[in-house]
Amino acid sequence: MHLDELMTDAAVLAELGRRLARHRIERNWTQAELAAEAGVGQATVQRAERGESVQMTSMIKLLRTLELLGGLDLAVPESIDLPIARLEREQRKLRRRASGRSRGRPAAKSDERSWRWGDEQSATGTGAWSSTSSHPIRTTTSRTSPSS
Repeated sequence: MHLDELMTDAAVLAELGRRLARHRIERNWTQAELAAEAGVGQATVQRAERGESVQMTSMIKLLRTLELLGGLDLAVPESIDLPIARLEREQRKLRRRASGRSRGRPAAKSDERSWRWGDEQSATGTGAWSSTSSHPIRTTTSRTSPSS
């Protein structure tokens, strides 16, 4: 049976248990012999072969004893180079901050002043807002309805 993404956890464990039992039997080992070689209890071997949950360290010991540990490299590779992941890495290298001061950018000259709130009413220089500016500041008034 081929392990599939759609299989339940119980079905995957049962299939792994059948495979462990098959490899043990191919070596003509009893469960007690495998347990002794692996350094686990016979009950652990029985649980694993029945498809029940066992500790991961016990499973590693069983796989190592059955000379199947190398198969984990195929099951869980170090990394998979997916095209989308490669594209994201390349884009991260190209991304730059849209705002904030760059390290290579010189600081503002001392005679240059940055704009602050309230400057639009007190400033009279070029480009600043003033009461005579062509862009007046809009104010709102509250309207009340006539009382009857």
